[in-house]
Amino acid sequence: MDLVELQRLMDELYGENDRARGVPSTVAWLAEELGELAQAVRKGTREQQVHEFGDVLAWLASLANQMGITLDEAMQRYVDDPP
Repeated sequence: MDLVELQRLMDELYGENDRARGVPSTVAWLAEELGELAQAVRKGTREQQVHEFGDVLAWLASLANQMGITLDEAMQRYVDDPP
């Protein structure tokens, strides 16, 4: 799955609910998932780590959708002029 497909899937599955929740709440959920990923990286199994990476990607895609930003657009600077 590429980034465009990820964003499309998240919009199809959760877009209406995500927009109703709004950006501030989505940022809070993303932050919570990042914390869960950090814990899984430190102490979790590979299965838990894969699960949490998926959750973070899903919430990041949801936030980008709400903001009208594509993840491809966000990553382009790493192609053009990596920091």
